[in-house]
Amino acid sequence: DRAGSISTLDSLDFARYSDDGNRETDERVAVLEFELRKAKETIQALRANLTQAAENEVPLQERKNYKSSPEIQEPIRPLEKRALNFLVNEFLLKNSYKLTSITFSDENHDQDFELWDDVGLNIPKPPDLLQLYRDFGNHHVTARDVVDVSVGVEDDELEAATPILGSVPVFETAPQSIEQCLIVQKLEDQISVLNSEKWSLMEQIQRLESEIDFLKNENFAVSTVYGVAPHPPLKQVPLSVSEDNGRYLDIKSSENDSKPGTAEETSFSSSAEVDSRTKDDTLNSVPCKETKKLSSSAQSTNAVVHFDKPNRKLSPAFHQALLSFCRMSADSRLGSEVSRIADSEKSVMLMLGRCLPHIVPNVLLAKREELIPLILCTACLHPEPKERDQLLHILFNLIKRPDDEQRQMILTGCVAFARHVGPTRVEAELLPQCWEQINHKYPERRLLVAESCGALAPYLPKEIRSSLVLSMLQQMLMEDKADLVREAVIKSLGIIMGYIDDSDKYQQGFELLLSALGDPSERVVSATHQVFLPAYAAWTTELGNLQFHLIPTLLNKIEKLLREGEHGLDEHKLHMYLSALQSLIPSLFALVLQNAPFTSKAKLQGEVPQIEVTRFPRPISPLQDVAIIIGSREQLAVLLQLYDYQLEHEGTTGWETLLWVVNQLLPQLIEIVGKINVASTACVHEFSRFFWRLCRTFGKIFTNAKVKPQFQEILRLSEENIDSTAGNGVLTKATVPIYATGVLTCYIQ
Repeated sequence: DRAGSISTLDSLDFARYSDDGNRETDERVAVLEFELRKAKETIQALRANLTQAAENEVPLQERKNYKSSPEIQEPIRPLEKRALNFLVNEFLLKNSYKLTSITFSDENHDQDFELWDDVGLNIPKPPDLLQLYRDFGNHHVTARDVVDVSVGVEDDELEAATPILGSVPVFETAPQSIEQCLIVQKLEDQISVLNSEKWSLMEQIQRLESEIDFLKNENFAVSTVYGVAPHPPLKQVPLSVSEDNGRYLDIKSSENDSKPGTAEETSFSSSAEVDSRTKDDTLNSVPCKETKKLSSSAQSTNAVVHFDKPNRKLSPAFHQALLSFCRMSADSRLGSEVSRIADSEKSVMLMLGRCLPHIVPNVLLAKREELIPLILCTACLHPEPKERDQLLHILFNLIKRPDDEQRQMILTGCVAFARHVGPTRVEAELLPQCWEQINHKYPERRLLVAESCGALAPYLPKEIRSSLVLSMLQQMLMEDKADLVREAVIKSLGIIMGYIDDSDKYQQGFELLLSALGDPSERVVSATHQVFLPAYAAWTTELGNLQFHLIPTLLNKIEKLLREGEHGLDEHKLHMYLSALQSLIPSLFALVLQNAPFTSKAKLQGEVPQIEVTRFPRPISPLQDVAIIIGSREQLAVLLQLYDYQLEHEGTTGWETLLWVVNQLLPQLIEIVGKINVASTACVHEFSRFFWRLCRTFGKIFTNAKVKPQFQEILRLSEENIDSTAGNGVLTKATVPIYATGVLTCYIQ
C-alpha cells in the first residue's frame, strides 16, 4: 500500500470518502457475521454427531447382553474414559499431586486436559470427583419395605411394588432404546395394578386400626401408670426406610394413604424402639390443639393423627388420580427432605447433617458465620462420626479467608464444641481439622490453626498438649513465613506453657523461647515478651529453675557474647538476651516475696495499705504485673509492707532467694557491666534501662542498702590510683554511666 503522504490522483479510493463506500463496509460486516453464525451452527452440529458417535461405539447387541446379565461389567466406553481421565487429573491438580498429574498427562498424550470440550464437546461438565463421591450416598437404593405376612404378598410382587419416597435412585439420563421404553411401560402397568390392590388392603388395615384405637384408649391410662408401654398397632403404615430407623413422617405417604373415603383415620407410628428419652417428646406432627388436649401420660412413642372422612363414595383410584394434580416434587433430594418432617432430636440432627453441606456453598461469604451455631450443634449431636467430621471440615473451611472477627467467631464455636463433647472427641475430631490446614496457602487459615491450638489447649488431654500440639506449634514457628501467623503461634505457645505439666518438655520450651526471641519480626518478639516469656517463667518458677537455670543461662550467654565480641560486639543478640532478663524481673521479685520469711504471716486483715501508683514500672503486659503473678493487688500490698519492714529492721538472714539476688546475681551483672566499652552507646543504654527497672521493682530500701554499696565498692578510687591502669579501666568501661543513669537516677531525679 502507498503511504498517505505520496497518494496520487489515480491511486485515491474515492469510494472510501463517499456515502456509498460506508454502505459497502456495513454490508460486508453483515455478510461476515452471517458466515460466522453459520460456522458456529455447523461446529455445534458436528460436536453433537461426534459425541453421539463416541457414545455409540459399543455395538447394540453387546449392550443388550450386558443389560440381560447385570453381573457382567460393561467395558468402559471411550467417552467415559476421557471424562474420568479429565476428572482424575483435575482432582490431582487441586490436591497438589502435581508430579502424578504430569505423569498421568504423559500417559494420556492423546487428550487435552486443559479443555473439557476435548472430552465430549456438547456434554455439560460434571461436578469434581470429591463432589461426586459425597453425593454418592444420596443415590443408593434402600432396603425393601416390610409387609405384614397375613396380607399374602409374594416376594416377586414385592420387588415391583410402588417405590416408596426416597427409595428411587435419581437417574440423570432418560432410557433411549425402544426396548427400554417397552420395559418401563410394562412396569408402570404392573405398578398401577399393585396400587389398586394396595388401596383395598389399606382399607382393611384401617378398619382394624379403628377397632384397635377404641380398645387402646380404654386401657391406655392404666398401662402408663404402671410404666407399661401400650401395645403397638397390629399393622403399621409402611414408611420410607431410611438411615434414621424410619423415625420420620412421610408427607407423601400421608397424602396418598389417607385419601378421603378410604378410612376413618390413619395411624402413623415410628418403627424405632421405645427409648427412655422419647417419653418426653411429642412425636410426629400432632397439631397444637391436639397436643394441648393430650394429657402428659398420653405422650408415648405412638401418637395418632386423625383426618376427617367425607361422606363420599369415590374409588381410591379416582382419588389418587385427583390428588395427582397437586403439584408436589418429592422425587428430588430437596423434595425428599421437604416432604419428611423430623419427629425426634436424632432425626433433626440427621436431616441437618444431610442438608447443611448443600446450604453452606449457597450462602454469601460475608454472612457465612451466621451458620456456625447450626453447624456446631449438628456436629455435637450427630450420631454418625463420618458426618460429624464432614461438618467440622465445613466449619474450618467455611470462609475462604476469614478476617479477625470471623476467626474469633469460629474459635468461640470450637471452644463451645470442646466444652460440650470433652477431651477425647476434641482430640479425635477437632485436632485433625487443624492439622490438615497447617500448610494452607492462605495465611488467614494458618492463623486460624495457630489460634485454635491455644484456644483448645484447656480442653485437650494433657499428654496431647505436651506432644502433638506443641509439635504443631513448633513446626509453624520454624517454617511459617507470615509474621502474623508466627505471632499467633507464640501466643498459643504461651497458653500451652500455662497448662503443660510434663517437666521433660522444659528444655524444648527453652529452645522455643530462644527461637522466638531471635525472630526477625518485631511483632513476634513483642508477643514473646508479652505472653510466652511470662508464662514460661511461671512454669520455670514452679520447677525451681528460675534462679538456677533460666536467669544464669541468659547471663552466661551475655558473658560469652562479650568474650567473643572484643573486635565487634553482636549488639542484636545482646539486646535479645538482656531484654529477656528484663522481662523476668517481675517473676523474680514475685519469687522473692513468695519465699520470704514473712510470707506465712501475710494475712488480709483489716485496712489493706495502698500501693503507690509509681511503685512499679509500667508492665508491658498483664502477665508481667507483679500483682497478677502474686494473685491480687491486696495480697501484694500486704507482702510489700512486710518486705520493706524486713529489709529495714531484720535484714536478709535465712532469705535464700533474696540472698541469691544480692550475692550472685548483682555481682555477676556488675562484672558484665565492667567489660562493656563506654563507647558502645546501645549497650550502655540497654543496661541502664535494665538496672533502672531492677531497682524500681525491688524498691528504694533494697537499692540503697544492697545495690549502691556494690557499685561504690568498685568506684572507690584513691587519688594515687586515678592514673593507674585499674583506675583507667573503671573509668573507660561502662560502670560509671550505667551506675549514674540506671541506679542513681532511679530515686533521685
